[in-house]
Amino acid sequence: MSSMENRTVFITGASRGIGRAIALACAREGANIVIGAKSDKPHPKLPGTIYTVAEEVREAGGKALPLVLDVRDEDLVRDCMEKAGRHFGGIDMLVNNAGAIRLEGVEKLPVKRYDLMHQVNARAVFLCSQAALPWLKESDQAHILSLSPPLNLDPKWFAQYGAYTTTKYAMTMLTLGMAEEFRRYRIAVNSLWPRTLIATAAIEFEVGGPQMMAQGRKPDIMADAALHILAQRNNSLTGKALIDEDVLQDAGVTDFEQYRYEPGDKPLLDDLFLE
Repeated sequence: MSSMENRTVFITGASRGIGRAIALACAREGANIVIGAKSDKPHPKLPGTIYTVAEEVREAGGKALPLVLDVRDEDLVRDCMEKAGRHFGGIDMLVNNAGAIRLEGVEKLPVKRYDLMHQVNARAVFLCSQAALPWLKESDQAHILSLSPPLNLDPKWFAQYGAYTTTKYAMTMLTLGMAEEFRRYRIAVNSLWPRTLIATAAIEFEVGGPQMMAQGRKPDIMADAALHILAQRNNSLTGKALIDEDVLQDAGVTDFEQYRYEPGDKPLLDDLFLE
């Protein structure tokens, strides 16, 4: 039996991109997937809703619970955690995948955009983790996984988009803190970040457009890495800021060409915050 069989995984921002890929990877191992996202209706530009992903999860072999979720709304977050826990009889894993990005400096960044990044990135990790905690305490394979980078204090990562950087680093700092705080409950807490750019809607519409997508990898690499982390049984892997490629290499993966967004020899772009 897979270590993910009948485990319940609550994923924020799971209607598309990396969140959807993680949902499907876990579903293929027999997990129950809570698809938490705002996207309950089709978007004119972006594919996927919580309901289309729920159907994909079921087709992949998992059980699905789609929930309309805005990670900024405290009452809604707590209500969704309660619904998920009662529906599946518990929550084993929380994946803090929802994110907001705007690569702009302090001078021109609107305050409301800073507030959005803070709420969807750092604050949501705090809120969702706190809300999931009573359920995670009851699991013997509890894990919180947040999509945030290793801490790199080189000023170049702050110079042009310090607001975004600080919100993503705050997520990782919460990982480090919660790993120690929740160790007594045997809850593992880690962060995961891609070695290269990942071809998602955020890259296409917020960062560099379609031309950058060709120099990235598919979300599947993050999904496979996340699955390997979540499937660990002994809670010994905790308090780490992990990189997808390193995780998969440790798991024995040697072929990374399979993850290219577009086949070819065009050089891949390193993701932010990595040297």
